[in-house]
Amino acid sequence: MIVFSSLQIRRGTRVLLDNATATINPGQKVGLVGKNGCGKSTLLALLKGELSADGGNVTFPNNWALAWVNQETPALDIPAIEYVIDGDREYRQLEAELQAANEKNDGHAIATVHGKLDAIHAWTIQSRAASLLHGLGFSQEKLQQPVRSFSGGWRMRLNLAQALVCRSDLLLLDEPTTWIWMPSSGWKNG
Repeated sequence: MIVFSSLQIRRGTRVLLDNATATINPGQKVGLVGKNGCGKSTLLALLKGELSADGGNVTFPNNWALAWVNQETPALDIPAIEYVIDGDREYRQLEAELQAANEKNDGHAIATVHGKLDAIHAWTIQSRAASLLHGLGFSQEKLQQPVRSFSGGWRMRLNLAQALVCRSDLLLLDEPTTWIWMPSSGWKNG
C-alpha cells in the first residue's frame, strides 16, 4: 500500500501539493490527470526517491521493487535486447555475482547464485525480452541492432520494454497516453 500523508511539494514559490492525502492499495491502477506543470511528474519523482517532499511523507513497503520508463535513452553500442535485459536489475546483479564466483572458483557461491537465478526464472530472460520487443513492433533482426541506431520514438519503446522486463511491484509511467504508448497499451493489457 502507498500512503501519502499531509504531503506538501513546492517548486520555488509555487505550491504543487498542499496537505495532500491519499492511499493506493495493492492491485489498484491509478492515473494522475492534470494540466502541464501541476506536479504529476514531480509526484512520480518523489516515489522514485529523486526528490523529497517539503512536508508530510510518502510510505510504501521497503521491499517493493519499482520500475519506470526513462525519458532519455543513451546512444549505446549494445544490442537492443541487451539494453532491455539491463532493466532486470536483479538478473544483472546475479549475473555479476556468478562471474565473480566463477573467477574465484568458489563452488559454494556458484551453487548459491545458480539457486537464486533459478528462483527468478533467469533462463527465460532472453525470451521475455524478445517477446516484449516483438510486442512493441521490433522485428527479430532489430533485436541485435545497437541502441544508438534507433530514432527517438523507437528508443522510447526500448525504455518501455526495459521497464516491463523488470519484475516490479510498482510500475510508473509518465505521459502514458502520448503517441508512443497508444499502439502498445492494448498489447500490454492483453
